[in-house]
This record gives sequence, structure tokens and C-alpha cells, in this order.
Amino acid sequence: MKILVVIDMQNDFIYGPLGTPEAAAIVPKVAEKILSWTGPVYATQDTHFPDYLQTQEGRILPVEHCIQGTNGWHIAPAVRAALSAAAGRDESTLYLTKSTFGSRDLAEVLAKRHQEEGVEEIMLVGLCTDICVISNALVLKTFLPDVLISVDASCCAGVNPDSHRNALAAMRTCQVNVCGE
Repeated sequence: MKILVVIDMQNDFIYGPLGTPEAAAIVPKVAEKILSWTGPVYATQDTHFPDYLQTQEGRILPVEHCIQGTNGWHIAPAVRAALSAAAGRDESTLYLTKSTFGSRDLAEVLAKRHQEEGVEEIMLVGLCTDICVISNALVLKTFLPDVLISVDASCCAGVNPDSHRNALAAMRTCQVNVCGE
């Protein structure tokens, strides 16, 4: 079985205070990837709360974003529509909120699924390549060292193009399969 994981395709990372032209450019590609995927799809949502600026992340990155319930927290409309279509064809589509870059919950859910059904590959797409995509790829590699962890570079964007490329190179070094370049 192959699983697609859509990382943090949220309004604040695309059109909001942390948005970039590169992030906006991948929205149709990510939606197309979801619609053409034939296996289970999981999606993460970066989730913060009104006290964000008092957290360690908030002190280092003092830009309020992805505050639960706000428009910026929601998944971008085109991606959300594609995820809804995927949920209609595969009941295992699952949304996971996360308050950290990498999601232990995602890794635990996928490790359990691998134990029960066997997972051949986990493909990651989304934002930001150099923060949450790389963090989740490495967490998944830690929990599932013998499962192929892949990242479709054409469906990812970083904080800027250089950090996107650097993250892809770092993931390759850690035995993450990078495709779609």
C-alpha cells in the first residue's frame, strides 16, 4: 500500500502572513496529486492557539499563524476540495492537527497501519519543505526505517527557493527518496 501525506497546505502558509509565490504555485499541483492518488490520504494542519506568541516557536518566529479556527488555519480551498474527493473514495482519509513541526501522532498512526496492513511507501507533499516537510519525513523515517519515505519536490515549497533546495538535499542524505524535480 502507498500512502499520501499532505503537510500543512493552509491559507496562512500560502496566502497569509507566511505565504510565498512558490507556495501559491504548488496549490494546483498538490490538488492534482491528491485527485490522482489511488491509496489512503492523510493531511496535517499546523495548529496554534491565541497564546502562540508566548510559546518558544512564537518567540523565535513572532508571526501569528494557523491559529485554530481562523481562516488562516484552514486548508486552502482547492486542496480541501481535493481532500474531500479523496475522502469520498477512501474512508481512511484522515486529518491530523499538530502543534509542532513534526507530528508524532502521524508517525504513530502510520506505524500502526504498517504493522496491520503493510505500507510500501509514504509520499509527502506540502509546506514548508525546509520546516514541516523535512521534520515529518525524518520522524517517519525514524518510526518506519524500512518503509520508503518519498517527497515530491514539485508539490513542495520552502520559505524560499534556496532553503527548499537545501532541505531536499538534506532529506536525500537521510535516505528520503526525492522525486519530481
